[in-house]
Amino acid sequence: MSEKKKRRTHSPEFKAKVGLEAVKGVKTVNEIGQEFGVHPVLVGQWKKAILEKAAAVFEGKRGPKPVAEHREPEKLFSEIGKLKMELDWLKKKSGLNS
Repeated sequence: MSEKKKRRTHSPEFKAKVGLEAVKGVKTVNEIGQEFGVHPVLVGQWKKAILEKAAAVFEGKRGPKPVAEHREPEKLFSEIGKLKMELDWLKKKSGLNS
């Protein structure tokens, strides 16, 4: 009887390497497949996946807006002043201020 070949699984790094080689366009898909020992159809699929998802790499990567360091203490001090005023007002209204 003939021996069955086991199905190989390729790591994402390997797929990216082969797909990027195909995106470069220096070699044909058949040459790349032969070089890396994979079927040319897989090379084409990996290339297509890279091209489709390339835009997603740059989406939503803005991150948080940088906070102006010189304004942060100002904001905190103004908040403290506001809270002190509210506390004084509450003390005055409740009659705790002697």
